[in-house]
Amino acid sequence: MSKKIAIDLGTTNVRVYVPKKGVVVCEPTVVALQVSDGRIMSIGREAKEMLGRTPESIIAAYPLQDGAIANYKITTAMLKNFIDQVMGRVRFTKPEVMISAPSGITGTEKRALLDACIAAGAKQAFVIKQPIASALGAGIPIATPSGNMIIDIGGGTSEIAVIALGDIVASASVRVGGMKIDTAISNYIRKKFNLVIGEQSAEEIKIQIGSAIPLKSELKMEISGSNAVTGLPESNIVGSEDVAKAIKQPLLEIINSVKKVLQNTPPELASDVMDKGIILTGGGALLRDLDVLLTKVTGVPCEVAEDPAECTIKGCSIAVDHLEAYKKSILWAKG
Repeated sequence: MSKKIAIDLGTTNVRVYVPKKGVVVCEPTVVALQVSDGRIMSIGREAKEMLGRTPESIIAAYPLQDGAIANYKITTAMLKNFIDQVMGRVRFTKPEVMISAPSGITGTEKRALLDACIAAGAKQAFVIKQPIASALGAGIPIATPSGNMIIDIGGGTSEIAVIALGDIVASASVRVGGMKIDTAISNYIRKKFNLVIGEQSAEEIKIQIGSAIPLKSELKMEISGSNAVTGLPESNIVGSEDVAKAIKQPLLEIINSVKKVLQNTPPELASDVMDKGIILTGGGALLRDLDVLLTKVTGVPCEVAEDPAECTIKGCSIAVDHLEAYKKSILWAKG
C-alpha cells in the first residue's frame, strides 16, 4: 500500500501529518542558503533563528510569498527535506501527498505546487482548497446543504468562504495575513518611536500584546532595536493601543473582503450563516479580540475554532485518510 502524507504548506509554517502518527513535523517555512553556491544550510526553526542576523554570505528567507511559491527550487528542496524526514531517505514506495493551497491561487501557481510535490518525491499530489481543509479541521459538516462561513487567517493570505454541499459557494482570497500585520507593526514603531525593529521582534509584539481593538486594561512591553537616525541600539515601551492603531489597515482589508463575501452569498445561505455564526481559523485568529471586532463590523456572531492554527492540517489529514471520498469534489491532482 502506498503511504499517505498531508502537508499544510503555509507561508510562515509547515505542518506534516502521517496517518496513525499525527502531526510529525511543525516547522517555520524558512530556508537558509549560502549565497556563493545556493547550497541549503538549514531549514525550519534553525533557519528562522537566522532571520535578520545573517552575514552577507548567507540568506535566510521564506520561499513562499502570499501563500504561493516564490522560489520553486528552494520550495522543492524544502518539501523533499520534510518528505525524507517522514519516509526516510531510502524508500521503496513513493507517498501520495495531500497539500493545502489558498483558493485564490492562479492556475500557474497551482501547477507549480503540484510539480514541486512530484519533484520532491511524491507518487501523486493532490491540492485541497484551504478554506475546505480549515472547515473540515474545525469540525464543520461541509457536505450538508446548510451554509457555513469560515475565515482562515494565515501567514500570507486570509481565506474567506461560504461552504455548502462540499464546495465553496462564495469566497475571497486576500493576500493579507500575519506577515503583513507584522510589517504594519514595524512600520508604525519606526514612524512613532524612530525605532527600527526586525520582523521577529514585530511578531513577538503581536503575540505578547497585540489586539484588534484597544483593551480595557492596556498591555505594555519593552522593545529594542536601532534608532532610525543614529543607528545606535535603543529601547522603548510599546502598548497594545499602539498595536491596535498599527494594524488597522491590514485588518480593514480583511474586513472589506468579509463584507464582500457576505454580500455575494445567496439569501438562504446568508440566513444559515446568521444563525450559526462565522468560524475563525488560522494562526491569525489568535489575535486578541479579532472575533469581537468582526462581530461588531459584520453584525454576524464570530467565534474562534478550537486550536485554530491546527485546523488546516487537521482538515488535510481527514481528506488524506478518506482520499477516495474527496478525490472527485474538491481536489486538483497530478501524478
